[in-house]
Amino acid sequence: MIILFHPKSTKPRSRRFPLAVLSLAALLEGREEYVIVDGNVDPDPAKTIAGLIAAHPVELLAVSVMPGPQMVAAMETCREIRRGFPDVPIVWGGYFPSIYTLATLNAPYVDFAVRGQGEETFIELLQALRGQRAFDAIRGLSYKDEKGTHRNNPERMMKSPDAFPTLPYHRLQTEKYILPTFLGRRTAVHQASVGCPYACNFCGVITAYGSREKMESPARTESVLRHLVDNYDVDAIQFYDNNFFLREDHAVELAERITPLKLRWWCEARIDILLSYSDKALAAIRASGCTMIFFGAESGSDWVLREMNKGLKTEQTLELARRIRSFGIIPEFSFVVGNPHDPERDTRECLRFIRWIKKINPDSEIILQHYIPVPQRTGMYGNIDGQVPFPQTVEEWATEHWYNFTTRQDPVSPWLRTSTKRLIDNFELIVASRWPTVQDIRLPEWGRYLLKSLSAWRYGLEFYGWPRELEWAQRFINLRKPKVESL
Repeated sequence: MIILFHPKSTKPRSRRFPLAVLSLAALLEGREEYVIVDGNVDPDPAKTIAGLIAAHPVELLAVSVMPGPQMVAAMETCREIRRGFPDVPIVWGGYFPSIYTLATLNAPYVDFAVRGQGEETFIELLQALRGQRAFDAIRGLSYKDEKGTHRNNPERMMKSPDAFPTLPYHRLQTEKYILPTFLGRRTAVHQASVGCPYACNFCGVITAYGSREKMESPARTESVLRHLVDNYDVDAIQFYDNNFFLREDHAVELAERITPLKLRWWCEARIDILLSYSDKALAAIRASGCTMIFFGAESGSDWVLREMNKGLKTEQTLELARRIRSFGIIPEFSFVVGNPHDPERDTRECLRFIRWIKKINPDSEIILQHYIPVPQRTGMYGNIDGQVPFPQTVEEWATEHWYNFTTRQDPVSPWLRTSTKRLIDNFELIVASRWPTVQDIRLPEWGRYLLKSLSAWRYGLEFYGWPRELEWAQRFINLRKPKVESL
């Protein structure tokens, strides 16, 4: 038996299909005996996994790991399983082992790390465990040899999702994952591509995959979504692609194919790519149900965008905000604030730029993030290589300091003053109160009115200091939101 483990990463109301382990399950379906254990559903996954190992000969425990809470859950469970069943091989795959391979292999309870796209590497690892191939011949695999030395094999070239089987949703309790969102009452997720062809030097996707992207054909995407609609009554989709749009002809074909499904959907896209599309293409995308698009605007300053290697100009963001409004698609703009060379100037210019966006398109949603360095293949944004001593063990990543760093709760960046961080956080709170997100379906109308009223004067006067009344209002409203944790 093979156990595919998806450690807990979110609250019940935010559960979505565990696409990473489902992708591995697709390769095993009908060929191998396997079980999926999802910590977002199972209240005690360690107990479940231990029970499976006690009752069956288990060849491999495969764990999908993202930085942050999922990494902590993976650490705790794998440590417990290794104590009880030391002979069961454990492999970690996903963003964390792809980016922090050294820390992963330094864990005594992790034997293998899969870097980048993992489907074929996973199958070849199974073959090696069965003596059918050598470990050092498996691309994308890192491992500890008999002497405990770390071995990092060459990376594996990516393949299109079309090269792999469709996902076996029936192996899950699907009702646990198809849940209400602002898009619809029964929202599912899908990933129609892997990777990203750009080279932004602050992004973890580049470290994990390099500057490449492989896309699923529109026909296959339509087939998958039709399956979800027909068999699971899905009415909305969140696309998890890092970059959903690349070619206009591909986007138009996909839009025309899925329009009859009557889905509402959300995705991520590049500003410059979508700005290059014709009005006819944008109209087709909107007609197919596109409701909101997440854009990495990243900065309100051209000098910062150049340092980020973003390949974008601020004027393009403003033009996109203006143009997309006429098509009724909500833009969600994300900003990474805190340039290491001049964080005060970066912050000041970024906040002014966001106010400009709001004048052009008040429906624009804003996400502010502190710059959190990620190891890069060719040097980090801000030329800060060597200034951030990344942990070399999983246990250190799980400490409060590094956990808060990973989740952006407290970046503790040496170049970012406490006062500047506070300004960024206060501005984010004020903007989020002045224009409460449409994505919070639990926020009552009286709560929206209260937040808008309390924040209007602050935003109007550009007074961002100590918004205690908004913090109190947020807590008060949260205590009275409808409870949906039992979903």
